[in-house]
Amino acid sequence: MRLAVIVGSLRKGSFNRKISEVYQDLAGEEASFSEVEIFALPPYNYDVEKHGIPQEVRRAEDIIRQCDGVLIFSPEYNYSIPGVLKNALDWISRVEQQPFHAKPTGIVGASPGRLGTARMQYHLRQVGVTLDMRILNKPEVMITQVDKKFDHDGVLTDEATKKILRKHFEKFREYIDQCRCHLPG
Repeated sequence: MRLAVIVGSLRKGSFNRKISEVYQDLAGEEASFSEVEIFALPPYNYDVEKHGIPQEVRRAEDIIRQCDGVLIFSPEYNYSIPGVLKNALDWISRVEQQPFHAKPTGIVGASPGRLGTARMQYHLRQVGVTLDMRILNKPEVMITQVDKKFDHDGVLTDEATKKILRKHFEKFREYIDQCRCHLPG
């Protein structure tokens, strides 16, 4: 199974990037992962689009198109989707034959706060409707107080978080199989 990963934070040591890495480790050899590097995408601008979709967007499109599912790991900024993540979704939405169409998508978010990205995830689900993503509804993974779940070496020490990440991966794998069964043709 091939999965595309989008991390909605540009910070090198972001908690969501660390959670993404733990998730991938917990999946082991059951899946391969390719990151959509959103830091490389220019700010969306129709004037740029008129002259053609940028190569960085084409690379993102190719990764998404070739994968079986998409995993989005993202923080919450100001009660919503980080601008860089929204920019990436806006650019990718502009290509012909939308790569997100009917694509199984999972959302995972981590925050030092007590709501664990709940508001961001609900806004992302709204955007997902327009892009025709097939978003996995449960289990929702909204990791709270993430800053207390890693040790000083950056190792996730919270066993409950590892357990929910593994459970999410197992459900997401099942969901991808279900979605395949319901594709037209």
